[in-house]
Amino acid sequence: MPEIRFQIEWPDGSQETCYSPSLVVKEYFTPNQNYPLTEFLERSRTALKIASDRVQAKYGMPCGLALGQLQHIEAKAVEYSQISQPIVRVIRFIE
Repeated sequence: MPEIRFQIEWPDGSQETCYSPSLVVKEYFTPNQNYPLTEFLERSRTALKIASDRVQAKYGMPCGLALGQLQHIEAKAVEYSQISQPIVRVIRFIE
């Protein structure tokens, strides 16, 4: 199962590299695209849960790294939830 990383920029301009055990994130994000924070969270939840489910189907257990990445994204997003119209930018995929 090919893994991938995707680089994002949070509303404060800080950047982070995120992990997915599956290329499915490419179906939910586009490089150089801005997403409202709530939409970014929804897409992250969907993509990373699908990725974890694919790992579970193949190896018999969910992907702790994908679920951990999702928890981190959700926790980090709370920091920006009070900002008016927070935007997250997906910068690029790193394969």
